[in-house]
Amino acid sequence: MSKRVYHNYWVYIITNKPQGVLYIGVTGGIDDRMERHVEGTGSVFSAKYKLKKLVYFEEFQFIEDAIKREKQLKNWRRDWKINLIESLNPNWENLWKPCHPETSSG
Repeated sequence: MSKRVYHNYWVYIITNKPQGVLYIGVTGGIDDRMERHVEGTGSVFSAKYKLKKLVYFEEFQFIEDAIKREKQLKNWRRDWKINLIESLNPNWENLWKPCHPETSSG
C-alpha cells in the first residue's frame, strides 16, 4: 500500500446562529464530522447547544499544524473569533454543503 502524499485536515468553527455559541474543532474528514454535528453526535457540547452551522474553516496538510491552529483559536478572545469569522463570512452563512441532499443542516 502506498503512502498518501497529501491529506486534508480542517480546523473549523460551528455555531447555532450569528454571534451565537461557538465551537472550534479539528478533523481529518469535514463532511463526516459535519454530518455527525448535524445529527447531534459530533460532541456533547455541540449537541447541547444545537451547533450545526459551519461558519469558518481552514485547511491544512499536516495534522500537527491543524492542532496548533485549533489550540491557538481556542485561546483567542471571543471578539477576535467573531472578527475572524466575519472577515471571511460576514453574513454567517452555512459554509457546509452536505454530500447527501437528504442531510439537512437545520
